[in-house]
This record gives sequence, structure tokens and C-alpha cells, in this order.
Amino acid sequence: MVDDDTRLAASLRRALIYEGHTVDIAPDGPGALVAARDQPPDLVVLDVMLPGMDGMEVCRRLRDGSDLPILMLTARDAISDRVAGLDAGADDYLVKPFAYDELLARVRALLRRREPEGREILHCMDLVMDVSRHEVRRGDRVIELTALQFDVLEHFLRHQDQVLDRERLLVAVWGIESDAVSNVVDVTVAGLRARIETEDRPRLLHTVRGVGYVLRER
Repeated sequence: MVDDDTRLAASLRRALIYEGHTVDIAPDGPGALVAARDQPPDLVVLDVMLPGMDGMEVCRRLRDGSDLPILMLTARDAISDRVAGLDAGADDYLVKPFAYDELLARVRALLRRREPEGREILHCMDLVMDVSRHEVRRGDRVIELTALQFDVLEHFLRHQDQVLDRERLLVAVWGIESDAVSNVVDVTVAGLRARIETEDRPRLLHTVRGVGYVLRER
């Protein structure tokens, strides 16, 4: 995300993280180009009015030789401004103020276009899940999971950095609304940890005492 409005950027970052995305923020154009070069993103949300280099120029440079999806944000709603953004290489154009649900929907649509047809890849650090192939890897190691463990891991991967309590997991994965049998969550998570974690790899699935569990890189 490239935006010098720190309050808006922080708010959008929270909304995108809640949707399961990992989000980095650059406050200006030159910083965005450096960040995109050093750690290529899957999508860029780009404001037009930026210090150092405007969003149109950033968009043109990001687009040069790349199919990176770019969603431009701007307070300018004239047709000519939208045309200029699209001509600069943007894939989509959203005028401020906007509803968060609309931005999230457009992000999902742009990411779907980039995925290989019929495949969906989720990852956290070196843990990678190919949803369509029902395959999980940690680095070069293929991990064998039960169907239930796979469903639980998929839910964690779609909600990274969110602390998920037992009741929420029961409803989302098991379809159970009572916490009377919440021990099944602890047993399943323990089994999942034993499969995905080894001594030479950092722990990804953490316990938050008195609350639940969270999947995160650190």
C-alpha cells in the first residue's frame, strides 16, 4: 500500500490483514519503488497524490515490464483523471471516499485474475498451501495432513495475525456453536503443530493464553 495519509493507510492495513492479507506500507513514491523491487508484492494499492513522485509516475514505473496488479486510489473523480490512471497502467481505479467492502472486493478480484486458473495458493513464511491440490509444504518438505487438520490450517492461513478463539474455530471449521467440546480444538491444533513445525524452523502457530491461537510469522 502506497499512501502518505498515515491514518487512512493504517485503517486500510487493518482491514486487509483481517481479510488474511500481509500488508506493507510505503509513504511515498520512491519508497514504493524500492519496496516493490526488494520484495515484489502480489498487488499494489496506490494513491495518486504522493510526495517525492506522484502515483501516476509510480504506476508507470511499476507497470514497465510487469503484470503486477495495481489499484489506484484518488480523490479526483473526473473522467479524465480516471482515464489518465488507466492509461498509466492501473488495473482498477477507486475514488475517495469509498466503502471498505468495495475496496476489499476489488482487491479480491484483482488477485483472482493473477492466480493460475483453478489454483489458489496460501502461505505464511515458508509454509505453503495449494488449496486446489490439497497439498501443504514447509520449505522443501511435503506435509501430510488429515482432512480436518487441512481445514483448520486453511482457516488459520486465511486469517493470519488474528487471534482465533476456540469458539470461533468450532463454528468456522466444525460447524459447532457450543464450546462444551472445545477440547477438540486443542487436540487438533496440537496434532497440526506436530506436523508443520520442526526444530530447525520458526514456530508459526502460537498459543495466546486464555484466548486461543494465532498464525503469524513472528
